[in-house]
Amino acid sequence: MTLDLSSDDLEMLDGRDGDAVEMAMRIIVRLAETVKAKRLIDISSAHIDSCLYHGLSTIDFADRLVQLGAQVKVPTTLNVSSMDLLHPDLYRGDPEEALRGRQLADLYESMGCKPTWTCAPYLLEERPNFGDQIVWAESNAIVFANSVLGARTDRYGDLIDICAAITGRTPDAGLHLDANRHASLVYEVGHLPSSLFDHDQIFPLLGAFIGSTTGTQVPVVDGLDRKQSEYRLRALGAAAASTGSVGMFHVVGSTPEAPTLEAALGNNAPQDIMKISIEDLQMMRSKLTSSTGTALGTIALGTPHYSIDEFAILRSHILGKHKHPEIDFYVSAGRDVLLELELRGWADEFRSFGISLVSDTCTYFTPILSNTEKPAMTDSGKWAYYAPSNLGIEVIFASTADCVTSAIAGTVVLDESIWANEQ
Repeated sequence: MTLDLSSDDLEMLDGRDGDAVEMAMRIIVRLAETVKAKRLIDISSAHIDSCLYHGLSTIDFADRLVQLGAQVKVPTTLNVSSMDLLHPDLYRGDPEEALRGRQLADLYESMGCKPTWTCAPYLLEERPNFGDQIVWAESNAIVFANSVLGARTDRYGDLIDICAAITGRTPDAGLHLDANRHASLVYEVGHLPSSLFDHDQIFPLLGAFIGSTTGTQVPVVDGLDRKQSEYRLRALGAAAASTGSVGMFHVVGSTPEAPTLEAALGNNAPQDIMKISIEDLQMMRSKLTSSTGTALGTIALGTPHYSIDEFAILRSHILGKHKHPEIDFYVSAGRDVLLELELRGWADEFRSFGISLVSDTCTYFTPILSNTEKPAMTDSGKWAYYAPSNLGIEVIFASTADCVTSAIAGTVVLDESIWANEQ
């Protein structure tokens, strides 16, 4: 298949817009050839994951672009950093690593990227519209943009994202194309008790099961009540993108490209239909829980970064209470959400309870936790999936309410009635 480049593409390759654009364009063209794209398309925005420090090569690449005069061509936001830039005192890692992380952050800001430092760019005031062609990196942002917003991004990794932002172009391939966005695997949940889905913790478990069983297909969930909330859909998507390679999902009646099951499938017959059982969800809870005792050292929430809606739920559980002195409690959020907490007066309420508010990064990979000897509890499927290998810590996956109850008690407390009542 031959890649058909426009005259503008060719002129960028020939150096018309400078050395940085030429370098970035060569990389975008090579990607297009690799994925057998027929053409390149314009994008309206980008979200960059390359700003997270992973070694000196990440600095070398960004520094090379800056030295060549790179500037982003489209509105571009930045994913999390390797440290909390607003609260550097929370960082417990190597000071040299912190300096390099800040150096990398400065390089990306100098290219015109917005210092948003959040893994949840869809919570920002400006976000993509339905049908917009974008280049977003960070797995949970990708799956949310495609599934919940109906914008179009493929799964992009480091270095490609900034090249697309500099050129404003990307291959017309993958989930940018209509044909690749149709579901082919149906997950049925309509036979389960509807009251089961009154509990927020079910959605990360559902997502984790889907991610671990979908493979490379686009899944569709059928049988949930219509108009599911965004925070439930993103919890589902974040877990699915962590336990598997899901870049898009549909939920009939809740996501924009799935008003009906037939529409989600593109009027095609599904390749397979899976009926999810309560046992499947319980199995995922067991897989996301690596600690079986009652010992507890940490509560870690906000992966992906917490939204105002999620903070409102958390606030309803903590008002007038205080955590146990031996339990550390962290919640991560984007800068804009933390500012909103301050304006509402909520931030002081969370601090009074004993919560440390973290920005710009995430506690499952940045050394922030002060106690990794005892298990940590989380309401995030993504945090529960990654933290054991990243931090060497045991994890308990639970509801937000159980996390708060356990923080107050100083030991693991789990409400098992959700399972007992639904058998």
